Amino acid sequence: MPRLSEVIAALENLWPAERAESWDAVGTVVGEPDQRVGRVLFAVDPVQETVDEAVALGADLLVTHHPLYLRGTTTVAASTFKGRVVHTLIRNDIALHVAHTNADTADPGVSDALAGALGLRVVRPLVPDPSDPDGRRGLGRVCEPDHPLTVRELAVRAAERLPATAQGIRAAGDPDALVRTVAVSGGSGDSLFDHVRAAGVDAFLTADLRHHPASEAMETAARGHRPLALLDAAHWATEWPWCELAAAQLDEISDRHGWDLRVHVSKAVTDPWTAHAASSAARPSPATALPGSAARVPSDSDTSGAPN
Repeated sequence: MPRLSEVIAALENLWPAERAESWDAVGTVVGEPDQRVGRVLFAVDPVQETVDEAVALGADLLVTHHPLYLRGTTTVAASTFKGRVVHTLIRNDIALHVAHTNADTADPGVSDALAGALGLRVVRPLVPDPSDPDGRRGLGRVCEPDHPLTVRELAVRAAERLPATAQGIRAAGDPDALVRTVAVSGGSGDSLFDHVRAAGVDAFLTADLRHHPASEAMETAARGHRPLALLDAAHWATEWPWCELAAAQLDEISDRHGWDLRVHVSKAVTDPWTAHAASSAARPSPATALPGSAARVPSDSDTSGAPN
């Protein structure tokens, strides 16, 4: 079995810490460099549920997308929920490593995994990394479906192929408009509207769209006579496919080095929203329902979210 330091070196090669945003907190949070690693668990969130899953699995390393401590702290007391996470990890000899914005802009990265889950072909980054001479790294991706889809069909596809959440998929724009190009960005994406407009895409699929930025984007598109559809998924659901991609990457590295390493992906749904109530039918609304199949729930054998 490899040492933790060897596995971390491999992960840092995939997602160098220096490519993270200056405000971010990435890298190893907990772990003894010389400890042996036989099992690795990938998850979106370093919360107690995924840590308990790592304990039950017998994992030696938990790799998450979201940081545990994004801002500074003065305590890791077990009376706080983050402190309890730290205590549980150390007590069970489990290391924690974080790849956040350095995984967002990687090639392949979070948005490549999202595009792969949706069956979209990646054309280029939405916001290219100026330090990448090949022009492949960057934030978000501009994509094409294998054939034009309506906004309605794209929303239904997202609901079917992304993990199930209480929110599902919200859409703005004409449900019957054709989508030939679509920008995607895993996680919160409403700071990217200028880049979306510059890309000239027909639709933008991301998460955490707020009222005012979304409204302004729609109004700006209408004034420019360039319709833009918006599709808003749950934050966790847009980033979970990266776990499958990252696990596959580490599996490949393990095989190449001859490591005795078992890699797993957490199926715990750590999206904070647990229920959804539709608006009352007694109160007329112009909103249009988007019919479709039930969203998929990740299963132990399911790898459809990661690109081949």
